[in-house]
Amino acid sequence: MEGLKVTGLKVRVGDIEVLRGVDIEVKPGEIHALMGPNGSGKSTLAYAIMGREGYEITGGDILLDGERIVDLPTHERALKGLFLALQEPPAIPGVRMSSFLIAIRNKKEGKEDDLFKLSSPRFLVQLRKLVEKVGLPGDVLQREVNKGFSGGEKKRSELLQALVADPKILILDEPDSGLDVDGVRRVSEILRELVNQGKGILLITHYTRMFTFLEPDRVSVLHNGRIVASGGVEIARKIDEFGYQGFVESLGA
Repeated sequence: MEGLKVTGLKVRVGDIEVLRGVDIEVKPGEIHALMGPNGSGKSTLAYAIMGREGYEITGGDILLDGERIVDLPTHERALKGLFLALQEPPAIPGVRMSSFLIAIRNKKEGKEDDLFKLSSPRFLVQLRKLVEKVGLPGDVLQREVNKGFSGGEKKRSELLQALVADPKILILDEPDSGLDVDGVRRVSEILRELVNQGKGILLITHYTRMFTFLEPDRVSVLHNGRIVASGGVEIARKIDEFGYQGFVESLGA
């Protein structure tokens, strides 16, 4: 039982040092919420963990189940069990959702001969069930990936991809944005199922509205590139009461 462990992580984007020594851990079967104001470095941390180009790691380490992954390319980190749901998922014109999801499954199973080949008709049946589970319309598999999707549909699309990828650790960057209350409830229920299956979740958010349906096991606050507080959900309640500035000032950070 190890999960994801980030220690002393420093990240530079261009000439700016965005992260200045971040320690954070996500254990299997745990929801770790990462909160912080705009510009604090939350998305940078997510990108750095996944190995996105342009996010230069200048110090620290990233371990997944005890294995050092900081030097691995993004696709290898994904194959080892990391999944990042982006804050603003891009559209992929010309690629159908069904083909994209088949490729995710085939890549995970090591089928390199033809990534887009449907090797099992049963998988298409499973896909349709997952589409219904996340609350997307039935025709979504015939649409191009995220093209013309509403904000809420993009978030559900990312969750659908995560269910197909079946990762060990999910990093979710503002998964509630674009969703109405019913959407937040549905997504939260699915995430709780995944946690009960032993998945770890790093939930990145500004707000606490998801916590009504999905209370985190741990909350950390990122401010000016550093974790300034970490503890239980009471931290989130203090942020709701005092705001980020008031909360940080109370810490003397």
